Amino acid sequence: MYEFLGISVILAALLLLNAGASLVTALGWRLLSPLVASASARTRADLLFTVRMAAPAFAIIIVGLFLIPSYLDYEPRTTTEIVSNKLAALALVSIASIAFAMWRTIRSWVATATLRKQWLLMSERIEVPGIDVPAFRIRHSFPIIAIVGTARPQLFIADDVLSSLSHEEMAAAIAHECGHLAARDNLKRTLLHLCRDSLFMVPFGRTVERMWTENAESAADEFAAQQGAATALNLASALVRIVKMVPAGSRADVPLGAYLVGAEETPGVKSRIRRLIEMSSSNSLKPARTLSHLLPLASFTAFAVVAAICATNAKVLLGVHTIVEFAVNLLC
Repeated sequence: MYEFLGISVILAALLLLNAGASLVTALGWRLLSPLVASASARTRADLLFTVRMAAPAFAIIIVGLFLIPSYLDYEPRTTTEIVSNKLAALALVSIASIAFAMWRTIRSWVATATLRKQWLLMSERIEVPGIDVPAFRIRHSFPIIAIVGTARPQLFIADDVLSSLSHEEMAAAIAHECGHLAARDNLKRTLLHLCRDSLFMVPFGRTVERMWTENAESAADEFAAQQGAATALNLASALVRIVKMVPAGSRADVPLGAYLVGAEETPGVKSRIRRLIEMSSSNSLKPARTLSHLLPLASFTAFAVVAAICATNAKVLLGVHTIVEFAVNLLC
């Protein structure tokens, strides 16, 4: 019973802590959003990523550094406590949410890997100036310019795009994709996908992922526009051409890829075009360099270090065990 009770408590705690932290971060973003409305798209994207990852990171750190050690140190191995129906139900829901998250993420990863293999079979290797990842030309009904892959990213460009875009427009589009590579957006997209599905009863994750996608695309536009006003205008022109080439009702079909134009709604693309035109006429075209890309790692590392220091205090662990005992009794 000792092991079964411990596993049930851990699973229930992960579920409840993740849910509570997700609700808190949702409210926090509502307060923070107006304050960063004028910030760069990269800053907003990094803040959104940090906010969304904060909930599962908080839950994992608290359970790993506090709950598990306190249970091992202070729970009698001959405990007479039982796993109540309520606690068991919470544990089962937690297992279901984790399994659902893993299944959805693995399914997306497999679908992406399978489609990439299909593309490679019908592709032609090409040299594309301005980018240092393998590039391939493919025949596809969708006007694809996409970076696919995290550890070994590859660039895919549809025939129609290569024949339709001018040299300058193509160079601007490639600069946009370089922005995704520099920000490791495919890795972030995968993590957000996993975190969104890990708590399907809290819709905040899906909203944040959509907002992050929009800002990540705008951030890649900003990255390209740093090359100059001409690049910004050429990228805007490339977006116009590609949007006109998208078949009616069609969407990009790689779940975990970074597209120049993918699953965005038309108003989102129009907003990007307007912003690029604004940047091209701005006196200070280059956005200020920030360290926002370090925010997620710095935030989680700082919290983990502080939590680890606190977890070395026996009184803290005893207090955590007391809280757990109280919660388990409430669920009986």
